[in-house]
Amino acid sequence: MAKKRGVPGRNLRINDQIQRDLSELIQREVKDPRIGLVTLQSVEVTPDYAHAKVFFTTLTGDPAATGEALNQAAGHLRNLLFKRLHIHTVPTLHFHFDQSIERAIEMSRLIDTANATRAQEEAQAGEGGEGGDADEASGNKEDDGK
Repeated sequence: MAKKRGVPGRNLRINDQIQRDLSELIQREVKDPRIGLVTLQSVEVTPDYAHAKVFFTTLTGDPAATGEALNQAAGHLRNLLFKRLHIHTVPTLHFHFDQSIERAIEMSRLIDTANATRAQEEAQAGEGGEGGDADEASGNKEDDGK
């Protein structure tokens, strides 16, 4: 049986549109005090458009409380999206805190620490090794002279 082909890139366009619309709706329509400054990082809609994972970060407030508040408002947000989107099925929204930025900062800090430690060890080896290098160089000259 032939595979049904959809419009190329449609899923990506819908992801982007949902992200834009939700950003605006959360800012204007949701009045929960647990939701501070929220940034929507990405949206992943399943191929059948039944579910959407919405990844967010917060600048203020507790991420767990913000996620709980967003998930409680998900039904209301879905109804508002239904009025804006022109698709047959508006997905059920599932909000998830995006830890990728925090992990990237931690990895960057670890890399900086490792580089600083390595530079310090090389500097110490260079100070202690200069006398050894001079002895080896003079030893080589003696060998060449023999």
